[in-house]
Amino acid sequence: MTSSDMPGAAVFRRIFEEAYDDVVRFVERRCDPAGVEDVVAEVFLVAWRRLADLPADPTGVRPWLFAVAHRTLANAHRGRRRARALLVRVAAQPPAHVTDPSEVVHRVDLARAFRRLGPRDQEALALVAWDGLTPTEAAVVLGVSTSAFSVRLSRARSRLRSHLDDPRPTEGALA
Repeated sequence: MTSSDMPGAAVFRRIFEEAYDDVVRFVERRCDPAGVEDVVAEVFLVAWRRLADLPADPTGVRPWLFAVAHRTLANAHRGRRRARALLVRVAAQPPAHVTDPSEVVHRVDLARAFRRLGPRDQEALALVAWDGLTPTEAAVVLGVSTSAFSVRLSRARSRLRSHLDDPRPTEGALA
């Protein structure tokens, strides 16, 4: 039996076809354009997994999907806020062995440059630098091939270097 032969697949397909554009517009109004596809995909993944929990009344499905999108966006926002708070704490904590003030300045510049990166670049760098994963391990975490992760990491490092070379202050940057 293929997935298209399953009774739930037809129901899901109908919901997807009827609500996809509305969910995309809902998310687009609330999200950075780069994250729209990921949020919408997550919404429909939740819908597939919880197909039995969808409202029986077809008019209730769209609001249910919007509620899932709202929670998904809120979770992503909380994650970004936690990451920013961590960056501030890391930049504000000079190591005990620091005797050269220029090292502190470098750490602040690095934190500022890191904040200017997009979430994908931040994640790639964090997995390797903070979490100590190899590119192969990080690729598993992100569900991509090792070569795709290596390219992503290389581009993230390049963008970080360019932000360090162009230290324009960002909104909310450390002074």
